[in-house]
Amino acid sequence: MDVIIVGSGVAGLSCAAVLSKYGYKVRVLESHAHAGGAAHSFEMKGKSGTYKFDSGPSLYSGLSVDEKTMKSQQRCVNPLKQVLDLVGEQVDCVRYDTWGVCLPEGDFPATVGAEPFAEDLRRLFPGEEGEAAVAEWRKLQEHMAPLAAASVAVPPAAIRFDVGLVATLLRFLPSLLNPRAVSLLGPYSKVLDEVKVQNKFIRNWLDMLCFLLSGLPADGTIAAEVAFMFAEWYRPGVQLDYPVGGSEGIIQALVRGIEKHGGEVKLNSHVEEIVVEEGAARGVRLRGGKTMRAKKAVISNASLKSTLRLLPQGSVPEEWRREQEGTKECPSFMHLHLGFDAKGLEEAMGGKELCCHYMVVNDWERGVDAEQNLVLISIPSVLDPSLAPEGTHCLHAYTPATEPYDLWKGLKRDSPEYLKLKEERSQVLWKAIERVIPDIRSRAELVKVGTPLTHERFLRRYRGSYGPALKAGQDLFPGPRTPVSRLLLCGDSVFPGIGMPAVAASGMIAANSLGLETLGKHQKLLDELVLE
Repeated sequence: MDVIIVGSGVAGLSCAAVLSKYGYKVRVLESHAHAGGAAHSFEMKGKSGTYKFDSGPSLYSGLSVDEKTMKSQQRCVNPLKQVLDLVGEQVDCVRYDTWGVCLPEGDFPATVGAEPFAEDLRRLFPGEEGEAAVAEWRKLQEHMAPLAAASVAVPPAAIRFDVGLVATLLRFLPSLLNPRAVSLLGPYSKVLDEVKVQNKFIRNWLDMLCFLLSGLPADGTIAAEVAFMFAEWYRPGVQLDYPVGGSEGIIQALVRGIEKHGGEVKLNSHVEEIVVEEGAARGVRLRGGKTMRAKKAVISNASLKSTLRLLPQGSVPEEWRREQEGTKECPSFMHLHLGFDAKGLEEAMGGKELCCHYMVVNDWERGVDAEQNLVLISIPSVLDPSLAPEGTHCLHAYTPATEPYDLWKGLKRDSPEYLKLKEERSQVLWKAIERVIPDIRSRAELVKVGTPLTHERFLRRYRGSYGPALKAGQDLFPGPRTPVSRLLLCGDSVFPGIGMPAVAASGMIAANSLGLETLGKHQKLLDELVLE
């Protein structure tokens, strides 16, 4: 085996897909029974039949195959779509453009695109206040246009962490000389200050979107992430995608791409230790004692802090280990998965139409990152009825990156204390759903509550974390390189952004950083993708 990849998150699978495409023999080892990491799907049986749930992400864009796009060969900017294109795989998606928001200002459907958001501002703030808000929004949109272009001008697919970077970036030289690109490296709050955005709702809204992108508000989110979002969500005619079959549809496509190029993904294969000999990663030792060797490299898609626990004592400099251990982590999650009866739903909702997604903010003044203040709700069976039995829906609600791990630390699962805390801490999720479906408690026939301990156990996330809390302008992501020769990293610990496009990008970067032997193949990859 040339390369062993620890963990089958989207970053690990993307890395494996690129390396398999390059002709390397790649094996992905996954501890869980499902591939996908935080993006895996799972099934549970309820009274009416079998429900399929996503474990994590719920908003997707830039994955659909659009005939107009294909004919015009318009440049694809989504790194995940780029990986899928490279291995010749597609994901069937249902397209939509509206989700629900439940905010202190009121509950209303929100539509992606710059113009619909302007109309939302007019609806929320009638008269002169609304027109002033729209003027600020348009000024921001105008300011963001060149930043959005700059954010996608140098694609992550071109990045590598060796001297070959000079060659792969050469074709993008004009974009690198763009003076506006410097603004992308700082926190997004600086951009809002430059434009003098005063409207509290606009700033709160963008704080929320930043938090969903990175686990940090605008003052901690790198502007490049938001600029990419503007390029994706606020362009004319934009639509969102939901993969048929849930997030599993994306994972299966990546696995197919790996396998058809000679790679393999092995589930129920728990890595206990990365084997380091003479300062280099040579393979892994599995639970049970079996050792697997890697000729070229070991690449870890486990979080950086989890990876440290896989390395033998003394294999990395203590100063580097302490530095990584000291990295601040985002808090964890509370999860609520429901299967519920959909009969008479429209009447129960007062005639409103059920959306696929809802974002619920209880209090802007507390901040979007305040404990149990923001709840995301996904009801994907609205778009893909195959995910739930006939006459029912499946629902996943969660608090993203606001649940303190220390509340749960040391509790034993199924102990009275643990069950009591689950009941208490899940109430914010129930109350958020009740803003959409008032009688949801009586409708639910399948109820599963997840905690930071659940997140830690099934996703192997250190302290059940959402990801590192590295603030733009203050902290730097470490990148794929480590002090151990032939050991590389990928995932949200090493590249900014928590969503699927960001981790797919980190997987490509790790693959291309394997060594200068990949440079020719990397150049060919850039030729295959429509990037310029």
